[in-house]
Amino acid sequence: MSRTLLAVLLVSAATFAWMTWGPNAVTQAQGEAAPPAGASTTSIDATGDGVTTAPGQSVAYFAAGCFWCTESRFEKVPGVLDVRSGYMGGDAPRPSYEQVVRGGTGHRETVEVLFDPDTVSYQQLLDAFWRMHDPSDAGGAFVDRGHAYTSAIYPVDAEQERLARESRAALDASGKFDRPIATTIAAAGPFWLAEDYHQDYARLNPVRYGYYAAASGRIQFIERVWDGDDTVYALADGDGAARPAWWRPIPSDAELRATLDPLTYRVIREDATERAFSHPYDALFDDGIYVDVVSGEPLFSSLDKFDSGTGWPSFTRPIDQYVVIAYDRTLWMVRTEARSRYGDAHLGHVFDDGPEPTGERWCINGAALRFVPLADMADEGYGDWLHLFEGASE
Repeated sequence: MSRTLLAVLLVSAATFAWMTWGPNAVTQAQGEAAPPAGASTTSIDATGDGVTTAPGQSVAYFAAGCFWCTESRFEKVPGVLDVRSGYMGGDAPRPSYEQVVRGGTGHRETVEVLFDPDTVSYQQLLDAFWRMHDPSDAGGAFVDRGHAYTSAIYPVDAEQERLARESRAALDASGKFDRPIATTIAAAGPFWLAEDYHQDYARLNPVRYGYYAAASGRIQFIERVWDGDDTVYALADGDGAARPAWWRPIPSDAELRATLDPLTYRVIREDATERAFSHPYDALFDDGIYVDVVSGEPLFSSLDKFDSGTGWPSFTRPIDQYVVIAYDRTLWMVRTEARSRYGDAHLGHVFDDGPEPTGERWCINGAALRFVPLADMADEGYGDWLHLFEGASE
């Protein structure tokens, strides 16, 4: 049977089941099963949360949308010892399923993966993680929408964080997706087990799970996008992955906190804003480019810089694809935030009051940047952008 025909049959069966069983089978709002009749909807006591690893064991945490699907797929990875569904990333203790999917707690549906590092490496878990969802979807996962279903990696130590950031950067640089990789990387926090009826759902409810997985679009997406792709998405030394000449490894968050000056750390990792007129780059108009202070990726050109009078370095546009857009909802408003693609550094914000030719003002924190003079660009690996300055004064 062809995959296309199989997908059609599965979707048809899922649609029939959805219409027949209604919300007791799959809720339309969340795409997941409602609790069985009489089941408790309160979360498990905190004493049962967070596995204690034995010698020769390690733990990892991932969010890839519906935790039924994520749990089921990680259980098939050789070397994985156990997978449990739960919640991570929020502030509220012992959140319930209803609280998490309703929003407001900051948690995501997350799985805890206990594994044998002598059999499966963390890098191999990352490669499995990418292949079980669409990491470029910033709004959720397939039919499940909202923050609770967004993609995230929660490293438990500096080495996991390094591998996760480099893997995300490699996948982003590969061009496999038209959109930037939206996966969040944040240090692991408290892991709260999901309710009993969510654990081992695919194994205990194979029919309902099969209907849901097909109707959600996840199965079809994985077959279309990931089948046949055995690339190791990594930038670690010795992995054979191509890296641009300007690339600099991204240190762990702990290393950044220890090595960067406090203002720079607060700007790039805590989304702070430097004081107006406080950074020398505001008044710098020499020829050259501005790069990410950590990753080195090229962000802005002096040719696009202008004096906005605001007290922050301002540009009419980025230099290339290394600046991505996010939406900042702090301060009771929605602002367009600029971040570096690989380094995931907060840069500043974008406004529509700039000069021609774009009419945009990219208002950037100087602390997030490093200036590379035109004369040094070739030596530092930025020769690909020298053509922009043909005719510019030396």
